[in-house]
Amino acid sequence: MLAEIDIYAPQLVDFVRTHESWAAPIVFALAFGESLAFLSLLIPAWAALVGIGVLIAKGGLSFWPVWIAGSIGAALGDWLSYWVGLKLGPPVAHVWPLSRHPELIPKGEKFVTNWGVLAIFIGRFFGPLRASVPLVAGIFKMPYWRFQMANFTSAFVWAGVLLTLGDVVSKIFRWAWGG
Repeated sequence: MLAEIDIYAPQLVDFVRTHESWAAPIVFALAFGESLAFLSLLIPAWAALVGIGVLIAKGGLSFWPVWIAGSIGAALGDWLSYWVGLKLGPPVAHVWPLSRHPELIPKGEKFVTNWGVLAIFIGRFFGPLRASVPLVAGIFKMPYWRFQMANFTSAFVWAGVLLTLGDVVSKIFRWAWGG
């Protein structure tokens, strides 16, 4: 199913290599899905984003539009998760696929309680937390502007890190193998 997107990451990267004009919309969609509470449990898109970063390193793609698309996609995914948590409250934990992972909401709550707004930033970089922290922030009514500042800041850093990781990995391989 969708949880196997890591298996399809090479095909996505090949598609983007062949159809460079699709890079930004694809990165937007991957980052949005990776950041949306329900879809992030099904779509681990980080491998494809790192692979697209390799394409940027090779000079086939411009960093800026891909980075902005990924950042905005990630921020909107978290914003929507926050909004769902705000509107539906604690009963959202009983909705599939969260109902299959009952530990996520309590772990997210503890993390947000301990770290506050910084939890939004830190949570973006850790898979299981990425699925629950924005949702929990909404459920427990974290102030909107505090959430959004951390959300957008972390989204731009997260997308930049993943895309740059691809660039760094590409340079290491070229250096190690003399290519």
